[in-house]
Amino acid sequence: MKEKLEEMNRHISALSHTIKDTEEMMKASDACFLKNFSITMERVQISQPDPQMSSGALIHVSHYLSDLRFRVWKKMQETLQHTPLTLDPKTAHPWLTLSSDLTSVSYSDLRQHLPANPERFDKYLCVLGSEGFNSGTHCWDVEVGDNTNWSVGITTASNQRKGEVFFNTNVWRVKYMNSKYCSQSPDQPPTYVTVKEKLQRVRVQLDCDRGKVSFSDPLTNICLCSFTTTFTETVFPFLYNYCKTSPLRILPVKLIVTTENHS
Repeated sequence: MKEKLEEMNRHISALSHTIKDTEEMMKASDACFLKNFSITMERVQISQPDPQMSSGALIHVSHYLSDLRFRVWKKMQETLQHTPLTLDPKTAHPWLTLSSDLTSVSYSDLRQHLPANPERFDKYLCVLGSEGFNSGTHCWDVEVGDNTNWSVGITTASNQRKGEVFFNTNVWRVKYMNSKYCSQSPDQPPTYVTVKEKLQRVRVQLDCDRGKVSFSDPLTNICLCSFTTTFTETVFPFLYNYCKTSPLRILPVKLIVTTENHS
């Protein structure tokens, strides 16, 4: 009986070390955790012969292992998130400030001393996404919250960012100003959009291959507007923020993590 208890204690100690190592890995970046996930799962799934426990034993090692796998998987679902797009600081108007993770944009009347590079907006308070799209389907949510003057949409790579012509061509967007919502596209003049309750988030769904972009409220799944066109060049997400009190933020999405059983 003493030998069996010692063997069980060794198993428990090994598993405790595995749990501790796993928790430390999960404090690191998501990319690092995913890179080492397969190794971690191999350690968890190492088959140990069940000791021949006598009646009344309190710990079942195989059950303990199974529970650890569930806890790791559950923790991953809670912590792993992915941001569908980031913002490009080279394009941000000097009055805009981006968060360190490039997912949030704030406005202040303090102009930053930034290079006047060709990519940068110099009139409108806009910033583009870091990545453009020319194929496939893409979706992202923007938290607008209490912001009182914003625009969310897409534009073509060639659209002029200098001066006052940006919104004249090649822009598909929803905007909020003076407590009213409005949609706009290159072949459609600004049109008011009816919204029952003030929007907290806006979802942009882009289908490059079908030439479709739509805007909706992800909390109610109500479509605000939809446009169909033919994209002949790469398009970029953009945000416009003219509100000092509330930033615009790209919301992360949770990753779906699954495990496979190999017999």
